Amino acid sequence: MSQTFAPGVAAQPAPAAPDAPREAAPAAEGEGSIQGPATSGTLDAPEKAETRHGHAGFWTLLVGSVGVVYGDIGTSPLYAFREALVPARTDGILLPEEVIGTVSLILWALFMIVTVKYVAILLRMDNNGEGGILSLMALARKALGGSRIVFMLGLLGASLFYGDAVITPAISVLSAVEGLKLVTPALNDYVLPITVTIIVALFLVQNRGTAKVAAFFGPMTVVWFVAMALAALPHIGLHPEVFRAINPWYAVHYLLGHGSGALVALGAVFLAVTGAEALFADLGHFGRKPIQVAWVCLVFPALALNYLGQAALVLEKPDTADPFFQLVPAWGLLPMVVLATLATVVASQAVITGAFSLSRQAIQLGLLPRLEIRHTSESHAGQIYLPQINGLLMIGVVLLAVLFKTSSSLASAYGIAVTGTMLLTASMTFLVIWRMWGWSPVAAAAVMLPFIILEFLFLLSNLIKVVEGGYVPLLLAGGLIILMWTWVRGVTILFNKTRKTDVPLVELVGMLEKSPPHHVRGTAVFLTSDPEIAPAALLHNLKHNKVLHEKNVILTVETVDTPRSNEADKVRIEPVGPHFFKVVMKFGYMETPNIPKTLVLLRRQGFKFDIMATSFFLSRRSIRPAAHSGMPLWQDRIFITLAKNANDATDFFQIPTGRVVEVGTQVTV
Repeated sequence: MSQTFAPGVAAQPAPAAPDAPREAAPAAEGEGSIQGPATSGTLDAPEKAETRHGHAGFWTLLVGSVGVVYGDIGTSPLYAFREALVPARTDGILLPEEVIGTVSLILWALFMIVTVKYVAILLRMDNNGEGGILSLMALARKALGGSRIVFMLGLLGASLFYGDAVITPAISVLSAVEGLKLVTPALNDYVLPITVTIIVALFLVQNRGTAKVAAFFGPMTVVWFVAMALAALPHIGLHPEVFRAINPWYAVHYLLGHGSGALVALGAVFLAVTGAEALFADLGHFGRKPIQVAWVCLVFPALALNYLGQAALVLEKPDTADPFFQLVPAWGLLPMVVLATLATVVASQAVITGAFSLSRQAIQLGLLPRLEIRHTSESHAGQIYLPQINGLLMIGVVLLAVLFKTSSSLASAYGIAVTGTMLLTASMTFLVIWRMWGWSPVAAAAVMLPFIILEFLFLLSNLIKVVEGGYVPLLLAGGLIILMWTWVRGVTILFNKTRKTDVPLVELVGMLEKSPPHHVRGTAVFLTSDPEIAPAALLHNLKHNKVLHEKNVILTVETVDTPRSNEADKVRIEPVGPHFFKVVMKFGYMETPNIPKTLVLLRRQGFKFDIMATSFFLSRRSIRPAAHSGMPLWQDRIFITLAKNANDATDFFQIPTGRVVEVGTQVTV
């Protein structure tokens, strides 16, 4: 399977799934070999997403986006303002200008990062309707003609996003359930068990699909945003002076007047914009316009009012410990806790579905071994479920909740993953605006440099908290980078070893024409990453069975650097002698390859065959560590473990099990 991105593999194909390498597995073509339909990545491209989702109805998509896209950022008021006030409280005196300055920082962070960067700019920078950091990486690499540096930036950003996907459910659910302590202190000991129960239940229902979750939680999240705004209005009415926070001078004055404490405050302020990356990552699920309208008309106004309301409450009662829940009267506290808990489940859903989409893109780009991918919707190709990723995320989230115990403790770990991802996104956005949109570097820098500087400051402010818990996303990202890099290196080494025994296909066909073996009826399909080389399964079939089918298809599956391949160019066939045909199938990195279904398209090109008389030959290789493989022994063992846990090629390519013939060999790596 020829793929677009493979660091360290120069101008040569390499297998990406060593349990069935080259003959049955995704592979990579190397640097600078980007092929496939061109993608504009410009202002016109998002309309494709709108067209694709148009049948679902604009309002349905809008409500669904409120539930899935904005679930994460919608629960930030539970803890963001509370944590942002901590630096100002250190001296025991909380001044009104500190309260106004803090809420001004939050409002302007929401406006600059979410409204301008994501809603106005990044949502228009899709890759054929799909968003996310790997899609942006594909555009940036295309703009530069292939770049290993950009590839590594995308790899780092993807790893940090996984850290976000582990931390978000833990901190969100904890912060909501902690509201029970305000109902009655007797429930304090039950906060952690209830949190763990909710988290486990959330992951257990993931296999039901994003559509059902959005249909249920979308309207509920709309109620959540309305309730947040309404709870704040009475307090704003008592202290209308909080509207001074709209003036950015109060934010600047706060930063200039607090020295190093301002940097600490920035780290907490950033909690208000966590979840912004989901706007871009979920673009393919809902389209640009529903996400934009939901933000401008509902989400941003509700968030702004709630933060202003919390500020007004603190102005009235400076010793308020939990300003969010104390906005509501005593009779509304328990319903608000319940509503907040449901909202945090939605917040968790946003990053979980994002992790599923990111994982599939990573698999298609050769960064991870094949994993089981289940589609949960017939009408929405992007709605998928990965059991292995779901299980690993659940274990990680539960461990974090048990180890950190409170949302305040986890807040220190939260910001680094998100700020790192945002900074990398901003950097690649600059490249796309400059090289793909055709802007001058000065104009592109004028647009993106303010965001890069702002997010760099946010990153610095969060790095201060590395010892307190910020090491968690760094460890997670580091571990994932090691896994992905090990996979790519191992795949390359494995290919280089097996290449020594390769036989050119044209040479083999010529030999078989001069000395033909016995022919049997039917069609044989041999999967390979390199159509110029005879597949090992074909050689083994000739060696052991001494027969050749009437029709032999040498099949290569390519992953192009667009979310979905062009239907007209999805499959092409080329005869190689009287009994051999080379077939190339192209799938986008957001698609799950279906070989039997796509083979039917060959009939339009005059290739006749009976699928019931067709056999698929795959090669399964047992891998053993070698003393001199090019990787340390510990990395060899990681690679072999990943290979053993890879999804079977038969399932990955959706080939009927009754039509598969596997040939086993042993190889060292």
